[in-house]
Amino acid sequence: MGLNLDMTSDAILQGVTQQSRARSERGEKIAEKLQRLGFDNCLEGALSYTAGGQVGRPHFAQHLVAIGAVANIAQAFKKYLGAGKAGDIKEQWADIPTVVGWIKDSGGVAVLAHPLKYKLTRTKLVAMLDDFSEAGGEGMEVISGMQVPNITKDLGVLCNKNGLLASCGSDFHSSDQPWAALGKVARLPESCTPVWSRWS
Repeated sequence: MGLNLDMTSDAILQGVTQQSRARSERGEKIAEKLQRLGFDNCLEGALSYTAGGQVGRPHFAQHLVAIGAVANIAQAFKKYLGAGKAGDIKEQWADIPTVVGWIKDSGGVAVLAHPLKYKLTRTKLVAMLDDFSEAGGEGMEVISGMQVPNITKDLGVLCNKNGLLASCGSDFHSSDQPWAALGKVARLPESCTPVWSRWS
């Protein structure tokens, strides 16, 4: 995640172009998989929910609900789009050093978003934080959505151990997820240095 960056910089424009292409290609692959299951025109249907933005699995889920293939978005993921299902096409993202480079070259601060959502073992999480720091990453999201205080405390310790600045976020994606309400987030541990101290 890049904070306080110049959205018009060449580095960010190059990164956006590369990632947009990757998301478009992923969307096409998801549509092909769903077509094999008998659902036609899924890409066009999903695109109608993007408001001109990038297409993702939630848009395909909305389309499947709209055509009556499933009763709700949760069922769309459970049957067709979730982990291990036909529409579960893995993202082809740029690697950590490349993304950190884009962010730093645009004057921003690179922050590792929601580190526990990657479902890594503790050993692999620590290794990822080491790689992130070595690549020039400067911050870590200590709070992501509603989480228990012990997790926040543990992530604060990891953040400080790696010499990273701390960030927090609600992890808002849609209004039907009360655990990730827009702008609702707990306070960072007092032991952490907030990333916004860099520019406030």
